[in-house]
Amino acid sequence: MTDTSGRVETIKVKKDEAGLRVDRWFRVHFPEVGYGYLQKLLRSGQVRVNSKRVQANDRLEAGAEIRVPKVVRTPPAGSPSLKAPLGVSKGDRDIIERAILFEDDLVLVLNKPFGLAVQGGSGTKKHIDGILAGMADRFGDRPRLVHRLDRDTTGVLLVAKTRDAAAKLGKIFQTRSAAKTYWALVKGVPRPTQGKIEAALVKAAGPDGDRVRKALPGEQDVAMHATTHYSVIDRVAHKVSWVSLKPVTGRQHQLRAHMAMIGHPIVGDNKYEGEDVLVDSGIEQKLHLHARRLIIPHPSGGSKKIDVTAPLGDHMRATWDLLGLDADRFVKDVE
Repeated sequence: MTDTSGRVETIKVKKDEAGLRVDRWFRVHFPEVGYGYLQKLLRSGQVRVNSKRVQANDRLEAGAEIRVPKVVRTPPAGSPSLKAPLGVSKGDRDIIERAILFEDDLVLVLNKPFGLAVQGGSGTKKHIDGILAGMADRFGDRPRLVHRLDRDTTGVLLVAKTRDAAAKLGKIFQTRSAAKTYWALVKGVPRPTQGKIEAALVKAAGPDGDRVRKALPGEQDVAMHATTHYSVIDRVAHKVSWVSLKPVTGRQHQLRAHMAMIGHPIVGDNKYEGEDVLVDSGIEQKLHLHARRLIIPHPSGGSKKIDVTAPLGDHMRATWDLLGLDADRFVKDVE
């Protein structure tokens, strides 16, 4: 039943909406209602499900009745607008909305898509930082990047929604209290199948843009210490391996360079000798590196943690299916 004539309306959850979180349901039905405003409505009990108070991350069941106050259809002055600011299109905003894995008052976690830069640079006009800057009306402030991913790396990207949260999360990353897990497809099968790579890196410009290489004797002053733990999850004969990578440090191109140094470059990596792997197999020649999971203390303090896992992007999922690798089979064992 939907009655928009009174002060409150009741909307039933459709069958195909079963399993949606409360905040995601509102994002679909009432995109003009920002997360912060929805939180206020939930805390005050103005929004309820089956007459009960709920939280933004609660899952909905088909047929559940959502109590929606009339003010949701007429948001107060200063609430987010559907109209995109100058320079940020609705399509750009949709990229961000579709990528959201987790959101609360302080943080935003995105599943970064392939090929979209995190920050601007020479010749880079569209990037996540720029899109977020144009969505202050949506988030109530200018969201701030906490860490970086390469343009062609997919997966978990943490963004702070306030200046204070950004400062706290930045310090957490500096103390190496963030546990990061990446998935990659690499050439061959590393031996041993579990190990640690410790190789200092230095930046080295090249014809295809900036890259890094192993530091040479005498370069200690400019070298960046870098450590990566790796583990083989599965393999396809001796041709390629699905590996879990856990960086201790967070250097530019660290995982890509380290895997190439031990003779197992990441498939599709045209900067680190991974472009000629399985070229006739039918898989897309794109970088097969995915930020799978991030566990980090919440900036609000206490024992609360952010723990988010990102599903594989389209091209990696297609590769896993083509090679007969089960992306869901080993989740509990490797994460």
